[in-house]
Amino acid sequence: MSGHSKWHNIQAKKGKADAARGKTFTKLGRELLIAVKEGGPDPAGNSKLKGVIAKCKAANMPNDTINNAIKKASTSNENYEEITYEGYGPCGVAVIVEAATDNKNRTAADVRHAFDKSGGNLGTSGCVSYMFNKKGVIVIEKETTSMGEEELMMLAIESGAEDFEALEEVYEITTDPSDFSNVREKLEEVGLSFLEAEVQMVPTTTVALDENGAEKMERLIERLEDLDDVSNVYHNWEE
Repeated sequence: MSGHSKWHNIQAKKGKADAARGKTFTKLGRELLIAVKEGGPDPAGNSKLKGVIAKCKAANMPNDTINNAIKKASTSNENYEEITYEGYGPCGVAVIVEAATDNKNRTAADVRHAFDKSGGNLGTSGCVSYMFNKKGVIVIEKETTSMGEEELMMLAIESGAEDFEALEEVYEITTDPSDFSNVREKLEEVGLSFLEAEVQMVPTTTVALDENGAEKMERLIERLEDLDDVSNVYHNWEE
């Protein structure tokens, strides 16, 4: 996990998240719907739903909004399919796009257009996923906890975390996907709140870009994240 600077500017990230909160909540509502359809409305017996709820809380979605979305999902006739796209951004950066859609043709066309317009190209299934590992990632802002670094590291490792990294503004905890829920719950039990908490595709190697390439890559990410059907965008660009 070391070597990248994803959390380099927390305030800038927060600002962008606040501006896009409405769209973020809509996308999370769709993830809640899919999880409820797959495993029922009780998070105690639905680990996928439990994970989406943690993601919702990390995005500051109010509990009432989460509960209402789960209730609505229980009776909804809407059906969404989860689909993953892989491709290359500018300068060969590996990109994985996760989407939830009720129209695969529309979503594929939109994703392809975003790649084409940004100097990248959509690839075939498996063309870049081998460069990523699926990992649980929990990010905690240092300013939100009074717990010391060593104490938090010991708690995370004892709960089953694989790795703990103290960055400038945050602590980043990495887990095996199978241990993610347990680690997250142990941290929640002591009152910790998360800037991010979800299972992600983490790159095994990263690519540095010059200023021109970085601008193109930023545009690609923004175009993809602006699409209503896109849930997550992963890449191996070292920001």
